[in-house]
Amino acid sequence: MGDFGIGQPLERLEDPRLLTGAGRFVGDRALPGQAHLVLVRSPHAHARIAALDTAAARAAPGVLGVFTAEDLRADGLGTSRVTLPRKRPDGSPMFWRAHAGLARERVRHVGDPVVAVVAETLAQAKDAADLVAIDYEALPAVAEAADALRPGAAAVWEECPDNVSHVFEAGDAAATEAAFARAAHVVRRRYAISRVHAQFLEPRGALGAWDAASGRYTLVIDSQYPHRVRDLLAHEILWVPPDRIRVVSEDVGGAFGAKGWASLEHRHVLWLARKLGRPVKWSCERSEAPLADEHGRDMRSEAELALDAGGRFLALRVRNVNNLGAYASTDRQLLPTFANLGSLVGMYAFGAAHVRVTGVFTHTSSTAPYRGSGRPEAIYVLERLVDDAARELGMDRIALRRRNLIAPAAMPYRTALTFTYDCGEFEQVMDEALALGDWQGFEARRAAAARRGKLRGIGMANAIERAAAGPGSESARIAFDAAGRPTLYLGTKSQGQSHETTFRQIAAEVLGIAPQDIDFVEGDTDRVAEGLGTFGSRSAALGGSALSLAAAQVVAHARELAAERLEAAGADLVFEQGRFRIAGTDRSVSLAQVAGAVALDERASFAPAQENFPNSCHVCEVEVDPETGEVSLASYAVVDDVGTVLNPLTLKGQVHGGVVQGLGQILMERMAYERDTGQLLTASFMDYAMPRAGDLCGIEVGNHPVPTALNPLGVKGAGEAGTVGALAACMNAVLDALAPRGVKDLEMPVTPEAVWRALRHSRGS
Repeated sequence: MGDFGIGQPLERLEDPRLLTGAGRFVGDRALPGQAHLVLVRSPHAHARIAALDTAAARAAPGVLGVFTAEDLRADGLGTSRVTLPRKRPDGSPMFWRAHAGLARERVRHVGDPVVAVVAETLAQAKDAADLVAIDYEALPAVAEAADALRPGAAAVWEECPDNVSHVFEAGDAAATEAAFARAAHVVRRRYAISRVHAQFLEPRGALGAWDAASGRYTLVIDSQYPHRVRDLLAHEILWVPPDRIRVVSEDVGGAFGAKGWASLEHRHVLWLARKLGRPVKWSCERSEAPLADEHGRDMRSEAELALDAGGRFLALRVRNVNNLGAYASTDRQLLPTFANLGSLVGMYAFGAAHVRVTGVFTHTSSTAPYRGSGRPEAIYVLERLVDDAARELGMDRIALRRRNLIAPAAMPYRTALTFTYDCGEFEQVMDEALALGDWQGFEARRAAAARRGKLRGIGMANAIERAAAGPGSESARIAFDAAGRPTLYLGTKSQGQSHETTFRQIAAEVLGIAPQDIDFVEGDTDRVAEGLGTFGSRSAALGGSALSLAAAQVVAHARELAAERLEAAGADLVFEQGRFRIAGTDRSVSLAQVAGAVALDERASFAPAQENFPNSCHVCEVEVDPETGEVSLASYAVVDDVGTVLNPLTLKGQVHGGVVQGLGQILMERMAYERDTGQLLTASFMDYAMPRAGDLCGIEVGNHPVPTALNPLGVKGAGEAGTVGALAACMNAVLDALAPRGVKDLEMPVTPEAVWRALRHSRGS
C-alpha cells in the first residue's frame, strides 16, 4: 500500500513510546498491596546443605514468610519435564534432572536458589535474606565439560557418575567413514565456543497475583512466549487448567532466547501470591542476573574435513561436547545441542557428513538458547575449518568456497545433515558481500597498515540457518470495532523485532488502511487466544503469513457486504486504497465502513510445510596493534538473503544488532568460571565486557532477496541472521592478521592480552 505497505522503510511506530519513557516493562508494573520476593542463592558451586536456620529472617521487620524446598514439596508443586527421546552412550534413556524451584539437600552451581524471603518492601526482604543462616559443606566442583568427562571427576548428580546426560548423532557414519578413507587431504582442528550471557536491557522480573473469587492467577513477566509459559505452569507446576492462568508480557527489554518458557521465579510469585493472599513481585538485580539466568553457547568441537585432490569437499565429521550446566529442566536445555546441527554443512555440497554431540553436566548455570541457538556455533566451526583448510593446502579461501557452493539449479537440495534447502543463490550473495567489503582492495590496505606498524586482516563467512521451524502453527486475528478501526491480535511476542510496525505494514498492504490507523495486541493470553511466541526467526514467516491470510479473508467478507450496500455484484467491485468501488463509476464505500457496521472478525493460522533457510555472507576487516594486542574493527559488510524484505529499516536494525552480539563474543564477552571451584569470575560489568559504540565500526548491510515459496509472503527469518555469521567472520579476520606472525589459533574472546601472548609465544617458538 503505497508508502506504508510491504517493502517500505516505515519508521518504527513503537519508538516514540519507548524513547519518551512510556514503555511498559515489568519494572514499571505494580499492584496494590504487593509484597517483594528475594531469593537467597548459594555462594558455592557444589555443596551439601548441612543446616538451614530461618528463624532470624522470619522474625525480621516486615517479613511475610520464609520458604524452603520443603514448603514447595508440601504444597505439591510439580517440576517441568524433558521429553526429547535422547540416549546415553550405552543406549539407556538420557539422564536429566529438573530444578525443583529451590535447592534441597545440595546446591549445584553458584547462584542456585535455596530460600525464598517475602516481605512488605524490597529493602526489608533483602535485610531478612541476609539473616538466613545456611551451613554449607563444600564439595568438589567441575566447571569445564572436558574436565567433567575425566575419570574420577566430581559428579553433578550421584545417579550419573560420568556426568554424561546424553549423546545425539546425525548423518551417515558409514558413508562419512568411507569418504575419509578415499580423501586426498584431511584437515583436523579443535575449536572452542565460549559461554556468554544475554545481559538484557531490563533483567528478568515477575509479578504474580491470585484472585480468590475467580480462582485465577495473573502473571506479568518479560517473556518471548507467554502462552507456552502459561501451559507449562498449568500442566506441570501448578496443576490447574490453562484458563486459570493469565500471562501478560508487555515490553520485554531484550531476550535473545534467554527469556523463554517458564523460569523458576514465575512459579514462585504465583505460588506465593496464593499462599500469602497478596501480589508478589520479584525483580532480578543486575548483579544477580549472571547467577540467576541461563547462559548461552559453551561448546568444544573436534572437526575434520575430507577433500579430494581438486579441493572438493567429500565429507565432514564433527564431535561436539556441550556444557549443559547443572540442570536439564526442559527441552530448551537440549535445543542448542541438536536442533541446528544441519547448519554444520553450511552452503556447501558435501557427499557425506556425521556429527556426534555429547551433553555434559557441570557445576555451572544451565545453558539454553541464545541468539541463534546452535547456528552461530555450527557456522563458526565450519567456516573456521574451511579457512584453516585453505591455509593448510595453500589454496585461496574464496576459490575453495566457490568450488563447493551449492548451485541454485540444484534446489531443492537435500544436504548431508538433515536439511533440505528450498532456494538460495549462495554464490551471488557471496560475490555481492565481497564487493561491498572491497575484498579485492584489501592487500593495499594491509600494506598501508604495515607501514604504520599494524597488522591488518580480512575474514569472511558464508552463513546459513534454518528459520520458521516447528513446532506447530501461528495464528492471527483481525477484529473491527463499530467505528471501523481494526485491531490485530498476534500470538507472537516482540522483544525488539519491530512487530508493532511490520505486522501493521502487512495488514496495510492487504487492507489499504494506514498502519497508524491499526491497533496491535500481543503478549496477553486472555486477549490473544493462542500462540507459540517468538523464537527461531519465525514471527514474520508464520505470524505474518497468518496475518496476511486473515486480512485476505477480511477483504473477501467485506466485498460481500460492500456489494450489498452498493447494490452491485461482488465481481463488479474494484478494491483499492481501502475502498470498494463499482468498476467504471465513482460509487464506493470504504472497508472500514462495511467492516465496522458488522464488527467484522476474521482469524487464520499458518503452518509451513517445512522450515526455510535465510543465508548471508559476512566480510570483516580488522587491524591489530602487535605491541599491545589490541584488535580494532576496520570495516564490516554483510549481504543477506532473508526472502521478501518487509521493512528495510527494521531489517537493517536487526542485522546490526545481531552482528554486534557476534562481534562482542569474539572480541570481549565471556562467562568465565574458576576451573577447580566453579566460582563465577565475570559476574559484573567490571569483568564481563560488552561492546560499546567506540569499539565498533560502520556496518554495511546489503540485501539479495530470494523469496521462498514456503509461505505466502516469501519471507525468511532475519532476527538471528547477523549473529550467525559474525563469530566466524571476525575470528577469521583476526587470524588472517596474525598469520604472518605464525599465530594459527586463538580461543575467543581475542582480548588484547590473549593476542599479545599469542604473538609473544609465536615469536618465542
